[in-house]
Amino acid sequence: MRLNEVRDRPGATRAKKRLGRGIGSGVGKTSGRGVKGQKARSGVAIKGFEGGQMPLHRRLPKRGFNNIFAKSFNVLNVGRIQAAIDDGRLDAKQPITVAALKTAGLVRRERDGIRLLGHGELKAKLAFEVAGASASAIKAVEAAGGTVTVIRVVRANESVVKKERPPKGRKARLAAEEGKPPKAERAAKDEQPQEAKPAKAAKPKREADAGEAAPEKKAKAPQGEAKAPQGEAKQPKPKPAKKDKA
Repeated sequence: MRLNEVRDRPGATRAKKRLGRGIGSGVGKTSGRGVKGQKARSGVAIKGFEGGQMPLHRRLPKRGFNNIFAKSFNVLNVGRIQAAIDDGRLDAKQPITVAALKTAGLVRRERDGIRLLGHGELKAKLAFEVAGASASAIKAVEAAGGTVTVIRVVRANESVVKKERPPKGRKARLAAEEGKPPKAERAAKDEQPQEAKPAKAAKPKREADAGEAAPEKKAKAPQGEAKAPQGEAKQPKPKPAKKDKA
């Protein structure tokens, strides 16, 4: 065989279909789209349409869901880490972190941390700082004299500080803007027991001037009783004696 005889296998490459190149090409005029009709037009999407009846993708039941809060971990076995230490890519004296494993080429991206698994044999005494570890992995690390510390890896675009939510309701927002506590806090404050205020000292009575007698207060007569006239009290008149009949 010579160089000019080197070719691909038959059928490895195919020529591009040239549309609209005359009646004899087989794909002329309508370029293989057929004649008229809805599908001959552009901008028409009728996938899943079954003439108005309930389509198949809506008749079938839905199962499961996608957790938008799910974490994405890098999974590593202790056997791979021991192989990296034997090759000299990892330093056994330094703590095993995500950054150290990325530098050693065991992981490509940090993601949400390292999930340590117990497959393989670990001989070196290591201090792991990972986002999670299985029971068998912890047992293998502690058997070799090492430790496992579970930490949370914070991504660059993730904020740990929780933002305070604005108060709900128009009155609460206005009170927050003016610096006043909301109605619920004021009600709770009013319910708290208040300290008793000290009693005020009684004012001293005004003393009468020297040489003048203190005026005596006249006792008010009770209502419903006749007032006694001044001077001597009048005695009742005696009734005349009855005359005997003859």
